[in-house]
Amino acid sequence: MKVLIIIFAMVVTACSTHPSRDDSVYGASVGIVNHTSKYIHSALANGAGGANMGAWGAGGANVCCVIVPSKWYPGLKVHVRWNMPEGSKDVYKEKIVEVERYEDDDGGSLYIHIFPNDEVRVVVSTYAGWSTKHPIPASKKPAPESSQ
Repeated sequence: MKVLIIIFAMVVTACSTHPSRDDSVYGASVGIVNHTSKYIHSALANGAGGANMGAWGAGGANVCCVIVPSKWYPGLKVHVRWNMPEGSKDVYKEKIVEVERYEDDDGGSLYIHIFPNDEVRVVVSTYAGWSTKHPIPASKKPAPESSQ
């Protein structure tokens, strides 16, 4: 009888486990893409990141490293913290942001995109923030309004 109970428990446990997820990770460089007219002093994803991105700026990912799963999965999120000073006063903001879907074979860098109204998007890409192949096109500085 004890044997049957043990076998039953093993079967129930085996049926209730979720399929295993690939838990392999790598260290990705971090880049910033600024879609605003304000200077970004720093931006971090899970504590790693870069600094000094001018208004409407987009760069490569040149600061190492944030740990990124090799395979994207739904619900993958990072903690983003950024500083957009007003004058000489630091203004820190932060939020939890879902990482947009990336292909398993990309092995790219992580880019933090900062938009007006504190909207933040995060992508993993092998293309620099200024590249036309980057998943989120960099914003262009608006043309000045002509006065007539």
